[in-house]
Amino acid sequence: MTTATAMAQALASGETTSAQLVAAAVDRARQPDSAAVMITVTGERARYQAEACDRRALRGTRRSRLDGVPIVWKDVFYVQGAVTTCGSASHLHDEPAAVDSHLVRRVHDSGLVTIGKTNLSEFAFSGLGINRCFGTPVNPVDPELIPGGSSSGSAVAVARGIVPLAVGTDTSGSVRVPAALCGIVGYRASPGRYGPHDFAPLSATLDSVGVFATTVEDLAALDRVLVPAGPGRSRLPPRFIVPAGEWSEDVAAEISDELGRAVAELRAAGADVQIRHVPSLSNAQNLMDGNGTIVGAEAFLLHRHRLDSTMPIEPGTRRRLENNAHTGDSIGPVYAAMAALRAEFAADLGDATLLCPTVRRIPPSTADLQSDPDRYDSANSAVLRTTMVLSYLGSCGITLPAPAVRPGPRAGILLSRPSNDDMALLDCAAWVQRVMNPAGSLAR
Repeated sequence: MTTATAMAQALASGETTSAQLVAAAVDRARQPDSAAVMITVTGERARYQAEACDRRALRGTRRSRLDGVPIVWKDVFYVQGAVTTCGSASHLHDEPAAVDSHLVRRVHDSGLVTIGKTNLSEFAFSGLGINRCFGTPVNPVDPELIPGGSSSGSAVAVARGIVPLAVGTDTSGSVRVPAALCGIVGYRASPGRYGPHDFAPLSATLDSVGVFATTVEDLAALDRVLVPAGPGRSRLPPRFIVPAGEWSEDVAAEISDELGRAVAELRAAGADVQIRHVPSLSNAQNLMDGNGTIVGAEAFLLHRHRLDSTMPIEPGTRRRLENNAHTGDSIGPVYAAMAALRAEFAADLGDATLLCPTVRRIPPSTADLQSDPDRYDSANSAVLRTTMVLSYLGSCGITLPAPAVRPGPRAGILLSRPSNDDMALLDCAAWVQRVMNPAGSLAR
């Protein structure tokens, strides 16, 4: 697979053109086995954008390092001329978007080329990635297993090589989880890092933008296009804290082995890795366990009208909404404590990066969950448990493929920093990827 930075180098040297790269990406997106990955392919607009990129290249006026590189968007972003389905049959016949979302415009203004919009869990309200209306994207690591969600199509589009970059949203783990399950790199940016959130929301309090790639270098390249370089670099080799308790102990044996391997490799490379209790993490989890989640409460307020209408929604979505019908009655303490807990989390970490498994279990099979509502709901809660509490704490995070300790599917290794520590996080993640060089990375 070709990375975004490799494509950019080839474009800059004249070895290829954007029109050639984009035509190949559009062709991959239109293949029959991409049907459940892509909801919309914007082939004609992509061709015009690519031709404009090539004209700029001839004039020596490229807009950014990534000018001419193809990209896709989770179908909660507005792309002019395309319907925004949010992964739901209830939006199939909506009017097409009149304008692009703010971030879509910024990315286009930087020269990247949109080739389409990707599938997701309905309304972005599940960490499993299963979709009954548009089909479930096939996990390229193991086709029997869930791809993770909600940004399932974006993760699979990168993992399968349709495009080198994909944009999703991450509220409770919707970028970090599918990236981990599909064996690639996923980044949840600090909320607001890339501007206003004018995509279709799930939880206005916790929604954030995320990016998928096969290397941290590609994530950093897109980030540098969108955000001016910050001051200095983070400490290398970095310091890490592995949180004691459920985040590192209540995990499957295979995942515990992967975490142990990662810790050993990082220590061998000179990193300081401590395993200790993180009070803010425990306090936040206990608070949500006792009162409910902000995501559940805000999703119910946003979509409750669908429970009393004839609009089609998936059974799993309906159950989650119904289960959160009364969360609003108890959620007050969770809102009230959020700012203080975020400050406590930053103090707990200091200059260290939190290190833990992204998910705690090997993912279940799609067929098993579709046939058993109880297993579906239980699996959804389990797959999001780590990433959800870190979202509540305002964390930016990057998941990397875990070191291989045995054949078969693996989880990810999650690096997390307090909100707005994105530059330090990207530097740290690049160092970790160089050290681990995981065999499961799809970068070529």
